[in-house]
Amino acid sequence: MNKLAVACAAALFGTAAAAQDSAQFTYEMFETAVGHVNLAECPAALAGEGRFCRVTMHNDAFHVFAFSEAGEQPMVGLKTWFEDELEVVFK
Repeated sequence: MNKLAVACAAALFGTAAAAQDSAQFTYEMFETAVGHVNLAECPAALAGEGRFCRVTMHNDAFHVFAFSEAGEQPMVGLKTWFEDELEVVFK
């Protein structure tokens, strides 16, 4: 994950990541700092082997964070969807 994406996440959510080495934003850091909901599976744009995703809502948008299941579970992806970009289906 690049430093810009981590810095953006820190700025958006006021996480402790800003004070950390921004090269590795881990799930542990995210979990304690960002109110979120677990997703059963990652959306296609972030899906991949050995990943899990979490979603949060901020500034009228959904922000989905993808983390690796390996090691310290670093963030490996971040995608934002605004209201007009979503098609919501409840099962």
